Amino acid sequence: MLRVIAIDGPAASGKSSTAGLVAKRLGWAHLDSGALYRALTLAALDNLGEGWPAQRVVDLAERLPVRLVLAADRFRPEVAGADVEEAIRGERVTRYVSTLAALPEVRTWVNAQQRLAVQACGDRGVVVDGRDIGTIVFPEAPLKIFLTATPDERARRRLFQRGEAVDVELVRRESEALAARDAADSNRRVAPLKPATDAVVLDTTALTLEQQVTRVVELARGLFPG
Repeated sequence: MLRVIAIDGPAASGKSSTAGLVAKRLGWAHLDSGALYRALTLAALDNLGEGWPAQRVVDLAERLPVRLVLAADRFRPEVAGADVEEAIRGERVTRYVSTLAALPEVRTWVNAQQRLAVQACGDRGVVVDGRDIGTIVFPEAPLKIFLTATPDERARRRLFQRGEAVDVELVRRESEALAARDAADSNRRVAPLKPATDAVVLDTTALTLEQQVTRVVELARGLFPG
């Protein structure tokens, strides 16, 4: 049995936080697919400027290279051998990552890298989070989770993560931005955001992080032996 848990969901639904804690509880590795897209975006901005042909981005990724490297219990993104975990979280990368991630050739390359990373783990389980893990990257994953929450709740979480004041007007603006991102992700031609047909849909609007992690761990322990 493939030892992969696929966790998908829209922006600010708690995918990475949940996946990381689930992996820790199970003693598995954690792979954040968004980190690889961000690392690739950083590499493109630093080396190609703006407005990149897709094949040039893929060629650059192979040449530098851009890779996921397993460090203890999580995969970290590297560009030309350097850890870029902090650099990829800046506004510069955030502004362009969705554009790059919409390129079919780029998605194909990233998906292949994720599969190679999981294969390299051998018998060790991997919790993978993203937006198309259960539908495209690992459709054969025995456990697929789709996290969701209302735009307002996700907006509050995003503002809290940034350390910004959570007032009514800021929540409204952030909620509108997230709703627009949802629409773009759900309606894109390649790998649209949607739950896999056999995914467990978990609405986390009224759940704490601990509650949603516990629920996923319970499902995993009931499915995976050992």
